[in-house]
Amino acid sequence: MESVVSVFPNGRRQLFTTRSWDFVGFPENAKRTTVESDIIIGMLDTGIWPESRSFDDSGYSPPPSKWKGTCETSKNFTCNNKIIGAKHYRSNGQELVGGDIPSPRDSEGHGSHTSSTAAGRVVSKASLFNLGLGRARGGVPSARIAVYKICWSDGCYDADILAAFDDAIADGVDIISLSVGGSFPLNYFEDSIAIGAFHSMKNGILTSNAAGNSGPAAASITNFSPWSLSVAASVIDRKFVTNVQLGNNKVYEGVSVNTFQLKDTSYPLVYGGDVPNEAAGFDSSESRYCVYDSLDKTKVNGTIVVCDELNDGTTANDAGAIGTLMQDGGYKDYAFSFPLSASYVGTQDGTTIINYINTTRKPTATIQKSTEVIDKGAPYVVSFSSRGPNPITADILKPDISAPGVDIVAAWSEATTVTGEEGDTRVVPYNIISGTSMACPHATGAAAYVKSFNPSWSPAAIKSALMTTATLVSPKTNADAEFAYGSGQINPIKAATPGLLYDITEAEFVSFLCGQGYNTTTLRLVTSDNTTSCTKSNNATVWDLNYPSFTVSATSGQVTRIFHRTVTNVGNPISTYKATIIASPHQLSIQVKPTILSFKSLGQKLSFTVTVTAKIPKTIISGALIWDDGVFRVRSPIVAHSYA
Repeated sequence: MESVVSVFPNGRRQLFTTRSWDFVGFPENAKRTTVESDIIIGMLDTGIWPESRSFDDSGYSPPPSKWKGTCETSKNFTCNNKIIGAKHYRSNGQELVGGDIPSPRDSEGHGSHTSSTAAGRVVSKASLFNLGLGRARGGVPSARIAVYKICWSDGCYDADILAAFDDAIADGVDIISLSVGGSFPLNYFEDSIAIGAFHSMKNGILTSNAAGNSGPAAASITNFSPWSLSVAASVIDRKFVTNVQLGNNKVYEGVSVNTFQLKDTSYPLVYGGDVPNEAAGFDSSESRYCVYDSLDKTKVNGTIVVCDELNDGTTANDAGAIGTLMQDGGYKDYAFSFPLSASYVGTQDGTTIINYINTTRKPTATIQKSTEVIDKGAPYVVSFSSRGPNPITADILKPDISAPGVDIVAAWSEATTVTGEEGDTRVVPYNIISGTSMACPHATGAAAYVKSFNPSWSPAAIKSALMTTATLVSPKTNADAEFAYGSGQINPIKAATPGLLYDITEAEFVSFLCGQGYNTTTLRLVTSDNTTSCTKSNNATVWDLNYPSFTVSATSGQVTRIFHRTVTNVGNPISTYKATIIASPHQLSIQVKPTILSFKSLGQKLSFTVTVTAKIPKTIISGALIWDDGVFRVRSPIVAHSYA
């Protein structure tokens, strides 16, 4: 059919899984607008648990008049003046499994967690069994939430994602939050999320996307369209550790979110490789890793079992273990929950523990409840957060920004348990989980906060404000530099008054796409505008897209690129900005013309060029351009890399 933009399989996407707002410098008493309660955030996720205290509507007025959506009510779900709309999507017709509920009600927990992080109201004494105890709140606590349930226990399907985008746009949401993504990169118009985000941008709505959980591999980011906000996950200065005490009184520190209390009682300690389920055909080469059904239940029941690999704990739990210790060389910068008492230690401590088992007649151990410690290195981007560079358009920096995404306390569904694993009986109103899924709603909340002060700003303007005011993250703790954190960590208060904006219109995105090789026919289908045309004059290079960052790529050698940019004054009516360049002169030469921008009114636009000459490295080199008028510092990263 002529109206078809592109055809691709109805693929399946995956979910990318309190102190965080204070950590980014956004306190509860931050200045608020009187129209914050008119902001509507569209959450495309697993639904919501409406009874959570985070979504109580006490004191709320009816929904704003701009709201055009509906609530899909049923015997087990109703909306209120906080959750003003809700729908669920299941177009493939496949039977629901795993306890899924055919309504907007959340049976996974993920959607409730992201919704409360973005816009949950203030809740005192929120915690997971007193871990992370504090006041839970969203970035915009008085904003409204519209729920679009697109994800189920078997994933999130493209057809449902696109349908939800269409509905959210028609319903009148202000920001769309989507903590969902694929496993590999797709071209812009073969990607349902990029297509949906383009339509939302066209209608004045910014889409906030999780970068993905496939890091730290290079170019692992899967949500990277230039019209959406791509969010990486960083740690906050709180970390959960779980100590293990052996029968010889030696204590070893591991990581986990462990709510179980063994009350310092010691239990027999066994090594998984010594207790294989031989009756089922397993040997030590498998049981050492505690793979499914590989442990002998007779020998493991009532013990703490040591495994040579991080796992979900279900095998040990099924075998009747009291607890499990897991050891390997994996990253320890975030903590998992398990269905039984557990701790995850490094290989050095793991080897010592196994030696203790092998040299002790009756080895014993106990696992203590998790405690909170200060992570002095924060913020830094967590290992699992997907990295740049942009795998489709190498000269647009991705991710755009980072936000807290590790060990986040937020609302949870009481239709599931802490882990959702079989054998876990802990039903809780608040849970602690990690992922770029958790970072995304932090950026969503920040974007909504900026929108509440600047309701007429375009999606690109809001994105620019967040990027150019971001807090710098140290490259010393982030070896991948901007490929890990983009412009830096969100700073909502500064973003509300950024000074200057790099704005981008739909027409400019179309011109960029023409320059990327998309033809007139395809773009007219995407834009629904028959005047769209890829002419010679409407065929921009990637370096001319008015993006708030600058990127140069080449396979090797020295390369020069010229960038054309235009900034809009939203600071002081009369102001003079001077350009400051930060760069290593031996690797990166940056010239700006003119070096001074003098504004005489608000809304005035001035243009400049940036010429970047780079000796392309094996990985990445970076610098920055800062426009400074003495009040506002508008910072843009400049990156050169050789990724091909």
